[in-house]
Amino acid sequence: MDWPYEWQLGWRYTRAGRAGRRNGFISFISGVSMLGIALGVAALIIVLSVMNGFQKEVTDRMLSVIPHIELFAADGSALPDWQATAAIAKRNPEVIAAAPFIASQSLLARGDTLRGAMVRGIVPDEEAHITELAARLRGTTLAALQPGAWRIVLGVELARQLGVQAGDAVTVIAPSGQVTPAGVLPRLKQFTVAGTFSSGHYEYDSALAWIDLDDAAKLYRVAGPTGVQLRLADLHQARRVAQELAVQLGPEFVVSDWTRTNRNWFEAVQIEKRLMAIILTLIVAVAAFNLVSTLVMTVTDKRADIAILRTLGASPRSVMGIFVVQGAAAGVLGTAAGLAIGLLVAFNIDVIVPFIERTLNVAFLPASVYVISRMPSDPRWSDVVPIALVSLVLAFLATLYPSWRASRVNPAEALRYE
Repeated sequence: MDWPYEWQLGWRYTRAGRAGRRNGFISFISGVSMLGIALGVAALIIVLSVMNGFQKEVTDRMLSVIPHIELFAADGSALPDWQATAAIAKRNPEVIAAAPFIASQSLLARGDTLRGAMVRGIVPDEEAHITELAARLRGTTLAALQPGAWRIVLGVELARQLGVQAGDAVTVIAPSGQVTPAGVLPRLKQFTVAGTFSSGHYEYDSALAWIDLDDAAKLYRVAGPTGVQLRLADLHQARRVAQELAVQLGPEFVVSDWTRTNRNWFEAVQIEKRLMAIILTLIVAVAAFNLVSTLVMTVTDKRADIAILRTLGASPRSVMGIFVVQGAAAGVLGTAAGLAIGLLVAFNIDVIVPFIERTLNVAFLPASVYVISRMPSDPRWSDVVPIALVSLVLAFLATLYPSWRASRVNPAEALRYE
């Protein structure tokens, strides 16, 4: 018996169900197995796509505020010639912009209210080439940051916590004090709030402030910029570019890219994604191994057919191939259906979720509670292809034992009571 007959018989057994109640029950169980595989695959694609969407949304908002790469002097001192450092960095084809900055953790005070914040001294025109948020505010809020004006721009949540608005005064307290005969006194300076910004990312809206670079140098007693920030053509190349720059600049510099700056957050997201993938893959595995019971019942029901095939000259390998084809067909159909359903939902989740919310009169992501009020989705082939392959492999593995059992059927024993 050649392979075309094995494919034909395997496919016929897959579609069995019109020749009697028992065959109909077997077909029903086979359909349930395929449905389980389809739902598991679809759920895995949808969940991972939504997680990718949230990660992309948060990353975009995060990178609208922070640079892709930062360069510091290893000893923490001011850079003697930041333009020369920027020129070296720009030799890398991925680097498209560079700007100086001074960054320091400080306390902001308004009356009895104190809040810690990262105060960054910037050049507004240069900063506009680094972050999207600065580019949007370049001609408005950031235009007020002029040398000697002693103005400050606060994150909207930080301003709310301090109870200030544009025109109010806020005191910035530097971390290093001033040594006097009476002891170490805190070094502080009063700034006028020029405005606020909203990045959509709570961490930065509640703990970031911008001042002019020259004002920052005077406040923190440094001779010039303490670092250079870079923008890349492709943000996903940040780690590679950072490694290359670290080699070029040598041990005198510390190079930090955005993936390391926010390492804890990205690691937490990746761990959650892996755990979710494992949990949902187990659902696919359970559905795939339901094929075992389907094939075992089919083998039991078709013992006479198997015996006849053996007496006609079919080899055990051919008999095994028939039931492998049956189980694999169920796995392929279930996987294909799951891919179709999962991708259909993932690509149209921005339509489906609002429809469900309107129908049920609920809000899954209330704007008053969550920064992201819509359900984002970002289907990626790097997730879809492994999901399909794992599903097919599990379905194939589930067919091996029942098929082996079928190949071991003794024709004489099977036909004894027929």
